[in-house]
Amino acid sequence: MSGTLISSLVWVPRGKSSTEPKRYNLDDTELERVGKLGGPGVLEQLREEMEGMDVGEGEDWEDVDEDDEEGSGSDSDNEDAEVDGGDVDMDTEPQEPPKPSDPNDLSAFKMDEYDNEESKGVAMGAFANVKGLSFYRDNNEDPYITLKENDEEIEREELSLLPTDNIIITARTTSDLSSLDFHVYADSDENLYAHHDLMLPTFPLCVEWLDFPPGGSSSSSSSKGSYVAVGSFDPSIEIWDADLVDGLYPEAILGPSPSSEKPEAKPLGTGKKKRKQMVQPAANDQYHTQPVLSLSWTPNHRNLLLSGSADGTIKLWDLTRESPMPALKSWNNIHKGEKVQGVEWNKSTSNGLDKAVLSAGWDRIVKVWDSRAPEDAIGTQVGSDVECIRWDPWEPTSFFVSLENGLILAYDSRTLSSSKGSNNLSTAQPKYTLSAHDGAASALDINPHIRGCIATGGMDKVVKIWNILDEESEGVQGRKREISLATSRDLGLGKIFTARWAPDPETPLTIAAAGSKATLQVWDVASNPGARKAFGDRLKKHGRELGEVKKGGGVVVVEGGEDEDTDEE
Repeated sequence: MSGTLISSLVWVPRGKSSTEPKRYNLDDTELERVGKLGGPGVLEQLREEMEGMDVGEGEDWEDVDEDDEEGSGSDSDNEDAEVDGGDVDMDTEPQEPPKPSDPNDLSAFKMDEYDNEESKGVAMGAFANVKGLSFYRDNNEDPYITLKENDEEIEREELSLLPTDNIIITARTTSDLSSLDFHVYADSDENLYAHHDLMLPTFPLCVEWLDFPPGGSSSSSSSKGSYVAVGSFDPSIEIWDADLVDGLYPEAILGPSPSSEKPEAKPLGTGKKKRKQMVQPAANDQYHTQPVLSLSWTPNHRNLLLSGSADGTIKLWDLTRESPMPALKSWNNIHKGEKVQGVEWNKSTSNGLDKAVLSAGWDRIVKVWDSRAPEDAIGTQVGSDVECIRWDPWEPTSFFVSLENGLILAYDSRTLSSSKGSNNLSTAQPKYTLSAHDGAASALDINPHIRGCIATGGMDKVVKIWNILDEESEGVQGRKREISLATSRDLGLGKIFTARWAPDPETPLTIAAAGSKATLQVWDVASNPGARKAFGDRLKKHGRELGEVKKGGGVVVVEGGEDEDTDEE
């Protein structure tokens, strides 16, 4: 399908998902929770909608639908007209959004124009479409549900998971809708299939998995679950229950109440030219006011979530607070008000590094700083726009940066603090530089199971696996560093926007990737002879063996999806 993409993905570790996912139930308890989550007036509005949509005996669904349309004209009629600010000819057949002829052409999404779009001050989050929703207390009365009560046992079996299954969550957008798609990956039988999805009201930009029950939903900090945080064009962050099927509302909202007016861009002035120049909402300490570009969670501080935004701020959220919640802390000057492209916790537990943060902005500056003392941040200037940042899980003081010019830079943060220039930025050079892609290196991940194994993906549509041999990876003192391409593959995904290694040691060379064709694929890199030769001995040192070579070069596509031609080197 043209005009579609997957912007981000995240793995759920094995054993972290419920083996029996729950189906959403809008009962009285849930109504009370949603009412508190939505803010003043939402609970009453929901109850009115539910009472108004109950279908009585002898009353046709069409009659109810017509009555609802007549009674809601003041709130929802001409919704499309409000978007354009002009009149709509109701006799004219609605036109679909233009779709690009090139499957890799992303112009339909107008990603480079979102700063200039004038917001209407309408809630864009999970409560954006409360008006017009239809509720039924009994699924047997809902004309849109064909699965009735006597089929629930069959459905329960179909939704059940094995403890060895992985869930992969992708943020997908087409020309007319956005969603979180939950896929099941079973390594033992090389199976990848869609499990369920959640509709999103706006374009998702980043996703992060966490196990902490948010929004005061649990009285015990030791309680665990499976949740996914979503950053999008809407400045509020939503956290959804990943074990809940067909959920309507998130578990928590990080930001203002959905019932309050959203910050909106305003024209620079009243003149013809100034009306076209939009002034974005000013940043504040309580919540983000522009799109959320990056999220990071760490098991070292389970109740804390970091976020970076186009409003130039980095915020810290305490998930024990009731939702909707304000930020616990806000750092507004780490990148001097420039958009924050990436932020990541250091997941090490040694020497206080668990409180270290890595961030990158559109000022082309990458910084390392202690969340307790951000004023002591150290940074370095890079020569191109930053695409991705990653801490090195094998050397917790080191980090990697991927750039728009296709380069990968490796730094040791200890050298940054010892070589500051006049502008308080480090003059230290990278440990090494890797020319990875023709075009932007838009995806980057460091293998947590094999030292010296790096995955990159680019706008050149190729996923590459790099082998870094040095004295640390080889355990040989004085070993000269060697960098080589272990293998690469065009997976038929279009431009690569995201690629992440599996988190489980049982699948040390398994990677998931996606991009401009909105297709997810899982690649067992160990099925490639070059990769087996490069990394097999290193795994043996850790007491593990590579699995058997899998058919199809180790590439697993979504069940029922289109098979793509792939090219491997």
